[in-house]
Amino acid sequence: MRLDVAIIGGGQAGLAAGYFLRRTALSFAILDDGAAPGGAWAHGWDSLTLFSPAAQSSLPGWAMPPPPGGGYPTRDQVLAYLAAYEARYTLPVRRPVRVTAVQRGAEGLWLEGAGLFARAVISATGTWRQPFIPAIPGRALFRGLQLHSAQYRRPEALAGRRVLVVGGGNSGAQILAELSRHAAVTWVTERPPVFLPDDIDGAVLFERATARWQAQREGRAPPEALGGLGSIVAVPAVREARARGVYARHLPPFARLEEDAAIWADGTRIPADAILWCTGFRPALAHLAPLGLFDAAGHVAVAEDGQALAEKRLFLLGYGDWTGMASATLAGVTRAARSAVQGVARLLG
Repeated sequence: MRLDVAIIGGGQAGLAAGYFLRRTALSFAILDDGAAPGGAWAHGWDSLTLFSPAAQSSLPGWAMPPPPGGGYPTRDQVLAYLAAYEARYTLPVRRPVRVTAVQRGAEGLWLEGAGLFARAVISATGTWRQPFIPAIPGRALFRGLQLHSAQYRRPEALAGRRVLVVGGGNSGAQILAELSRHAAVTWVTERPPVFLPDDIDGAVLFERATARWQAQREGRAPPEALGGLGSIVAVPAVREARARGVYARHLPPFARLEEDAAIWADGTRIPADAILWCTGFRPALAHLAPLGLFDAAGHVAVAEDGQALAEKRLFLLGYGDWTGMASATLAGVTRAARSAVQGVARLLG
């Protein structure tokens, strides 16, 4: 089978690209390895809450409906929105289809696992399948439970345990908030966590980051930063935990692990039954390995529109700022998706 464009990944980035491709004459399909709509959001913990309002967390063309009663959207509301978005724009999503490798061919790029050639490919697989856990000495010796935030669902699974929560971003803070009511928790952060004022949310951070990006492009002095996109937003659960003093104590990273404890460089030893790694993700790009495009950081060199410099038929979308400012977020993917589709249209004429 042959298509003009194949989008690998049916999450927020793949859907945004599909929206813009719908406005061209190009044939395309969105290949999603999930069993249902939602991409990575389907794997978030049960109580996951966005830290931007619905209006600022929307894909192109259709604003996310605000939650009943106001507040920030929950994981389930995001999932419902993404499923409705697919249907609203009749996007040609095929699932479950897992592309295992992208190979060069005379007729285009061959997608193993999907059984098709495409004249151009937009890779939008995100990061969920590539959770990152730091290489800590002794981690293989630890006999307790180890979970990444990608595997965490609800606090009851860790009830009554001594848990090390590792990671000082929004995921670590939100999970710590609910887990602290069920387990004895110790918070471990690489650097002191940054809590934003209560009137600052993800929408404000994104607007300020956009202003800084625009100023840099135009050679102007950027406005003062309020914090990074990883700064902790005071969603209601975080405010409640803060009032209980949950965040009052945090420790730097431990030096090593033993069978039943973490050990710090100064000799401090804290027994633990479980470790919850809220340590982020890396781009899920194994399917691109046959193309030989990776640099030392595991990235692919791309132009501003996400086109791979060493393989012009490939575009990357939604993996982080290196593929478009804030392109891994609901708020930021629209600009990057529009640019990538414009690049594809230019390439294919």
